[in-house]
Amino acid sequence: MTVKLINLFEYEPLAQARLSPMAFDYYASGAWDEVTLKDNRAAFNRYKLRPRMLVDVSHRDLSTTILGQKLAMPILIAPMAFQCLAHPEGEVATACAARELGTIMVLSTLATKTLETVAAVDSLRWFQLYVHRDRQLTKALVERAYKAGFQALCLTVDAPVLGRREKDRRNQFVLPPGMELANLASITDLEIPYHQGESGLFSYFLEQLNPALTWKDLEWLQSISPLPLVLKGILRGDDALRAVECGAKAIIVSNHGGRQLDGAIASIDALTDVVAAVGDKAEILLDGGIRRGTDVLKALALGAKAVLLGRPVLWGLAVDGQLGVQKVLELLRDELDLAMALSGCATLKDVDPSMVM
Repeated sequence: MTVKLINLFEYEPLAQARLSPMAFDYYASGAWDEVTLKDNRAAFNRYKLRPRMLVDVSHRDLSTTILGQKLAMPILIAPMAFQCLAHPEGEVATACAARELGTIMVLSTLATKTLETVAAVDSLRWFQLYVHRDRQLTKALVERAYKAGFQALCLTVDAPVLGRREKDRRNQFVLPPGMELANLASITDLEIPYHQGESGLFSYFLEQLNPALTWKDLEWLQSISPLPLVLKGILRGDDALRAVECGAKAIIVSNHGGRQLDGAIASIDALTDVVAAVGDKAEILLDGGIRRGTDVLKALALGAKAVLLGRPVLWGLAVDGQLGVQKVLELLRDELDLAMALSGCATLKDVDPSMVM
């Protein structure tokens, strides 16, 4: 690249220029009127920082530990489907970037590279799971993830059916020729169908995913794998507490990037309720709307142990492959480092609720 990009916002228009309209709309859009999508960003601006002064911040440490895994920074890569729409190397390029930055990539069930191929990168990695109607298919995915060395199972709980993303419906979203559901193609003939006047992904969820999934199914999931269970998509304290009681070791406070229930609470606004309910019984993470280092700092101050970054990773991938993802992560990491210094925080342990209002 000849243009030096200096923040995450600058990647999106460049990515849009490189992506097909269908791919960009799939990545960028939210459900219905995109109220929650927009509020995920706006909510961060409602929280104000209260920095401490005259603190020695000459040496700063952003490292943390999540589920026993040492990370160089409290920023993970969220699970996102179909990354080969952005770049031919897709999820492999993203995994390589995660390895270089010393953080975790969460691989989607609906990846366009197999979980074994991604595992060969030898990065820190979790596997995100959608539970299909076919239990044997789901069991096979979990067993493959464990065998391939994935370190946690991240169950998405906010998608019993797919939210209505009108741009995907208008585009009649489907994967282009030569691209497939890599993790499913090797064990079944499942694919994203083409339906006239409909999003193929919406139809796929309607036909293949299990809308009857309940809390009692968590016991079954834990019985087929020793991997720690992470629940992604929790927005209420009572749900968070029940998740812990059902064995979850970590919770991701998330509204699916505004792509499921439009009008749902912004992730950052839901965080304090979840933290208050769970306390130190599980590790709390957050995704949705993260674009600046100050966003990360606010999430940490409100009780998250780390955040997950979504769409900006895809923009970096579309712009410059692995190097683009690395640059996006570096920019956010460096902004967090600066925000900590200006707030009087030398380590993540110095970040506490008194820092936000």
